[in-house]
Amino acid sequence: MKRFIAISLALVMVLALCACGGRVTGDVSYDIPEGKQIPDDAVLNVTIASHASWPYDPSWKVWQYINENIGGKINVNAIPASEFATKFTTIMASPESLPDLVGFQNKPSTFSDYCEQGAFVALDDYAEFLPDYNAFWDGLPEEDQWMRNTRKTANGKIYYSPVFGMERYTNLRTWLYRKDVFDKHGLEVPETTEDLYNVSKKLKELYPESYPFSVRQGLANINVIGSTWKPNFRYNAYYDFENEKWSYGATEDVMLEIVEFFNKMVSEKLVPADFFTINTSLWQELVSTDRGFIMPEYQIRIDFFNNIARAKNPEFNLTAMTPPRAENGMGINMNNKYNNDPTGYAVCNTGDEGGIANAMRYLNWFYTDEGSELLSWGKEGETYEVVNGRKQYIFPDGYSGTAQTLYGFKTLGTYTRIDPESIDASISDEQAATTDFIISNIYPHLDPTLYLEFSSEDAAMRADYETSLKTFVEENLQKFIIGQRPISEWDAFRKELSELPVAELMALYEEVYSKIK
Repeated sequence: MKRFIAISLALVMVLALCACGGRVTGDVSYDIPEGKQIPDDAVLNVTIASHASWPYDPSWKVWQYINENIGGKINVNAIPASEFATKFTTIMASPESLPDLVGFQNKPSTFSDYCEQGAFVALDDYAEFLPDYNAFWDGLPEEDQWMRNTRKTANGKIYYSPVFGMERYTNLRTWLYRKDVFDKHGLEVPETTEDLYNVSKKLKELYPESYPFSVRQGLANINVIGSTWKPNFRYNAYYDFENEKWSYGATEDVMLEIVEFFNKMVSEKLVPADFFTINTSLWQELVSTDRGFIMPEYQIRIDFFNNIARAKNPEFNLTAMTPPRAENGMGINMNNKYNNDPTGYAVCNTGDEGGIANAMRYLNWFYTDEGSELLSWGKEGETYEVVNGRKQYIFPDGYSGTAQTLYGFKTLGTYTRIDPESIDASISDEQAATTDFIISNIYPHLDPTLYLEFSSEDAAMRADYETSLKTFVEENLQKFIIGQRPISEWDAFRKELSELPVAELMALYEEVYSKIK
């Protein structure tokens, strides 16, 4: 079946690329009006995903600014995010349907395959049309280069435009706690996992119907808080930056400590018994009704819960706390890094060198100072004003939406380089005040498993290895945690795991990672 899928995919790509063998030579020096990026008679076809919470609106100010400054004619094909994967495959199936650019919400799993077959062109190969893009990234300090480095493919080139600024908001994870409840009862914010257990016990006594440690998303969230027990730790494959090697978390001694901790929390009903599968609405009800007090979560949950709960309880105060650390001496008071924005543009290899050049000019403008300013804030007096030396968005009286819904700022396809200060202006002052604190409590390295690009051959090998590991590991870890398999069988589990292709998977990751690190 896998071979059939791979062959089918290859045939689709061949069809798409039959007219697009490689870089076409030719004259791409056009008469471009001053202040524009492309000629007046140029047409750019741009396909983007459209988010359900803020669906594409051509009347948004942000698209007005893009059209005014790019020039030519921009045709936007906005596909609902829920339909994007299916329609994207259809679009890529024929050279006639290829757009000039595709703006993704998330890079598709087949992206590397398309790049290998030549469906997209590398930004590195068109540097002459990307002067501002290169100047911006080359001018950033080393600690910010990870945002560009994570976009490298297996051949070391970048086909997927990197995003700057949104790491201050997107996927920003932290630990949250009910400060009002802690203050009311004179409770200390836990510094260690033992403290977390003890304060959860106390809260359970005070609120018998509660599940004080309101963790959800099961093993996925254990990966987020893995540094509590060991820097970088994840239950599956991860890169151990401290020891500069690849590891598989479930094989390590620290995994047993984590299992024992959660087993104890589950058995004493200090976490929801169904925290592996609890749906979002039930979990939200738990937290908003004084039945959940500590949780590893997204920062945006601060405004979400405070705005809802304060209608009935004005004292409700969910805010950020320092992550606890384990007692084993290896843990740190930090979360693993997840605040990486997954969106991006890719330029299609249409075979039209002039069109490709214009697509690159379009993309380049997004990285200019002017482009960043307009796509982050808009125009003073029109979309923002300066109050006490700070920019703030302008909203009509009584408007309850956001800058996203009103102007389209930071919606899909409208940004690559965002002014970080505009992020804080998009959320409440209360939530924004926690951002620097949260970022200071995030481990600096993004795990390579979250961005590594594999060739089609290597991707097939990885899928084979991980498929045989995933079900076995996840099923058994869950059984140990909820008590369906006794902890006394841990050594047997480790032996069973050793017979699976862990070593082969680690070797593959090392080989692929060595090409870009």
